Amino acid sequence: MPFSNQRQRISAILGPTNTGKTYLAIERMLGYRTGMIGFPLRLLARENYDRVVGIVGSRNVALVTGEEKIIPPSARYFLCTVESMPTDRLVEFVAIDEIQLCADRERGYFFTDRLMRARGMSETMFLGADIMRPIIQKLVPEAEFIARPRFSQLTFSGQKKLTRIPRRSAIVAFTEN
Repeated sequence: MPFSNQRQRISAILGPTNTGKTYLAIERMLGYRTGMIGFPLRLLARENYDRVVGIVGSRNVALVTGEEKIIPPSARYFLCTVESMPTDRLVEFVAIDEIQLCADRERGYFFTDRLMRARGMSETMFLGADIMRPIIQKLVPEAEFIARPRFSQLTFSGQKKLTRIPRRSAIVAFTEN
């Protein structure tokens, strides 16, 4: 992943959850010979690693997280946690998922560093919440903005037993602390 000032396409794909931002980034990455995506969680990196392996084969895909490193010698695509993204690898495509984590007190440094310096040789994508628009406009003025609408409606269905929750439902919980 080059940390350079090369001129290439930079876009910010912004919108709420369930808009296909990550799916789009993987499809774009696979359109290039080489690429890298930084995810906020090891489990997301692992899930998408498995998906990309299913498409292009295990010898072409690397998984790099704080806990796992699977790096075949012929790896062309790297699925990583943001903190574990190799900073010395040149790739054609780079994406950073959940870029709004720039504001996180503990991990924001890594996301901000990638926002400022991580670039693909041909294309770079920042994926996340629309709240990042003014920050990206200021820090990466050459970025093109693309808004993504939610694919499905989120609704509150009240309290239910776990056994009565419909398939493919998301559960969101909050604490008062």
